[in-house]
Amino acid sequence: MDWLTFLNPERLWVLLIVPLLIAGYIFLILMKKKTGMRFTNTAILGQVVPKQSQWRRHLAVALSIAALVALSLAWARPNGIEMQPRERATVVLVLDTSLSMQATDVKPTRLGAAKDAALTFIKALPAQYNLSVVSLSGNPSVRLPPTTDRVQAQQAIRSLKLQESTAVGESLYIALSALQMAPKGTDSSPAPGAIVMLSDGQNTAGRSPAQAANEARKQSIPVYTIAYGTENGYVDLDGKRERVPPDKALLAGISSATGGQTYTAENLDQLDRVYNNIRSEVGQTPVKKETTALWAGYGLAFAVVAALAAVSLGARWP
Repeated sequence: MDWLTFLNPERLWVLLIVPLLIAGYIFLILMKKKTGMRFTNTAILGQVVPKQSQWRRHLAVALSIAALVALSLAWARPNGIEMQPRERATVVLVLDTSLSMQATDVKPTRLGAAKDAALTFIKALPAQYNLSVVSLSGNPSVRLPPTTDRVQAQQAIRSLKLQESTAVGESLYIALSALQMAPKGTDSSPAPGAIVMLSDGQNTAGRSPAQAANEARKQSIPVYTIAYGTENGYVDLDGKRERVPPDKALLAGISSATGGQTYTAENLDQLDRVYNNIRSEVGQTPVKKETTALWAGYGLAFAVVAALAAVSLGARWP
């Protein structure tokens, strides 16, 4: 269990008592059944052995064992995982500006809606986060180096124009280089980084996306991808109508290889929700925290309910 570790794992030996207790309880039940079979007169049996609620007795035992397990885990000083807000981070937003983004299956166009959603996304990012903007096309480039200036970021996004070709892998390399431009912390360490890539097409130029994803993985940079547009999207180029469905498999492969998440969005509302999910993912980091008190509380709660169940066994109900 990666989510649960212990500061004193050697104390977990006490859990060996649990299977012994369970085995002992089952043995007593079997012995009681054998004793009951000696009596052929059920009326006499009812007078000799008072009738008890079987499920309450089993519940009392189960809760007692659960209390023992919880208290044993607390004694071993468990560490759980708690999500905490990042103090600083660098996010590179990679937006597809290839000609397929002029498709109108997303109103007013894919690119227009993508810009609107991106503007909403960056406004909601923590103010201390650095943001960079990269255009994804056959000639990808850093449109904005990492900065906390949201006004510049908005201007960079609004100024994006359509370009030819789609170099997904090359754009990832450019995004990785943009992360290297981010200011270092007071201890000279780089801020945690993440790449958010929105694309609607297949890779048609540049280096392999798989190689770029492998490089991102080596640098421990997660890539969150958004496959944007519908399967029925099309554009008219040189008098010829071409379908431009998003390459979901390609983008999913990039995210999987880098430890990120992949999403799909077919309209502006879906895209806004995707960005909200990504902002939550990027803005938090898992931190180990001792949870001894929590498990001790579980043990106490189980013990109290087990005691009530045991008391109810001796009570006579009307």
